[in-house]
Amino acid sequence: MPVIITHATQDEMVSLYHRIPEFSQPLDKAALRQRTGAAVSCALMAYVAGEAAGFKLGYALDEDNFYSWLGGVLPEYRREGVAQALLDAQEIWATENGYKSITVKTRNSFPGMLIMLVKNGYQLVELEKKGEVSDYRLMLRKPLKR
Repeated sequence: MPVIITHATQDEMVSLYHRIPEFSQPLDKAALRQRTGAAVSCALMAYVAGEAAGFKLGYALDEDNFYSWLGGVLPEYRREGVAQALLDAQEIWATENGYKSITVKTRNSFPGMLIMLVKNGYQLVELEKKGEVSDYRLMLRKPLKR
């Protein structure tokens, strides 16, 4: 099935966020607004056969650097190209909007995400030791070509 990517509303992202089992922290529209503030943001939804399958939200750190903050794919749509389609769409959007790099954080406990990022040219730039080794935060960055 093809993956269709559209721009998302905060309501759509919050609704899907609560259906992804790895996310245990509460999240609402106010928390989204607080995190992104007045920064330029890119909110994307992925649909498969008309059903919401995943989302990706990022925002500008400054005029050159974009931060891919939050995203996820429902378990039943994993390994179907949904995360890759969202990543590709976000990179295209960031490039078209003049950003020179994208930064993202993930954790050791999400090996699929880490592997996808490395395969797509993201490089490890920082390690934050927090809790157990599986909870360590890995910051990766990719330069964007114009």
